[in-house]
Amino acid sequence: MLAPWIISTFTVIAVYYLDRWENKHVKSLFDWVPAILLAYIIPAIVSYILNADYSQASIHNFSKDYFIPLAIIAVMSSLSLGQLKAIGLKPIVVFASGSLFIAVFPVLLMWAFSDTELISKTMVLEDYWMGIPPIVGSWIGGSTSQLVLKELVECPENIFLTVLVMDNILVNVWTILMFQGIKKSDKLNSWFKISDIAIPENIRAEKGAKLNPWLSTCILLGFVVLSNFLLDSFVVKVVLLSFVGLALSNFISRWNFKFALRAGGILIIIVMAVLGLKLQLATLGFNVPFLGFLTVWLVGHFIFMLLIAKLLNVNMAWVPIASMANVGGIATAPAVTAAYNIKWMPHAIVLAILSMATGTFWGMLTIWLLKNFVTF
Repeated sequence: MLAPWIISTFTVIAVYYLDRWENKHVKSLFDWVPAILLAYIIPAIVSYILNADYSQASIHNFSKDYFIPLAIIAVMSSLSLGQLKAIGLKPIVVFASGSLFIAVFPVLLMWAFSDTELISKTMVLEDYWMGIPPIVGSWIGGSTSQLVLKELVECPENIFLTVLVMDNILVNVWTILMFQGIKKSDKLNSWFKISDIAIPENIRAEKGAKLNPWLSTCILLGFVVLSNFLLDSFVVKVVLLSFVGLALSNFISRWNFKFALRAGGILIIIVMAVLGLKLQLATLGFNVPFLGFLTVWLVGHFIFMLLIAKLLNVNMAWVPIASMANVGGIATAPAVTAAYNIKWMPHAIVLAILSMATGTFWGMLTIWLLKNFVTF
């Protein structure tokens, strides 16, 4: 099927050149809708106009095998260990607090409001509580954790389908909000009186001749092809390529950091354009009370991280980054980060990898808490 490829290619080319067009009206558009977000929305609009569903198209498998791994190794190869160390413990604590809230809050809410119709009827009698662990897995660990937790909690198919629909709606809306929210970080820093200084932009001075971009591309692509040949697990592949990227940037003295960062930015646009093919604007089927429950849960997750960031005196930009690393994942976390500072993208990937590695375990904690502290 060529249509998804044509739509994605058109989107990437259009967004790439629009972002560089020195027109005041176009520039004002990108003040509200970042280039990366536009790359996400255009394919969804085209799919809706064509009344087509490209969510199962082969391009998604290709993106998972090549585009996303290439984006990861490219972005990670633009980072030195000194920059990783520069993240510090506090942003990681903010991220972990977001994961903890996602895993524990629904249990506390069900326990505290067990007599309400939402909990007693929708969550208990209609068994929607079984949809909570898969959502924890989806928000923290991604689709792999979601499916594992679905099996662990034995979630019925009809509830799981509803969960998938509402999860898709919420995450898409949340991604848009985080794109806009991260641009308000400096205002939040002022409002919360945060004195934390962000990672300096010129953290590394590049000196001397660098590798030819074509040679750099061949090296990056070679490692991706090799990883696809040797590994089946996407999580293992992501982790390994991240370490390979770090090795390239830290052990090859002539490594082209500038090219790697630019290539990573373009690849993220490509990944977002492919992901946009999965966004179904016409999807409307959902349980309203349960959607309200999920909305409170997700907003609470963000507010909780804001409070933790305030207590730790952490730059507020880490809150949307940490939220997308939790809820969005390996593709959207660096994309949202790029809307604030493209040089922070590697750090977002590190947090997203941590999310993927821990999602199933957080979900198992949620299952244990539900079964031991909530009466069904």
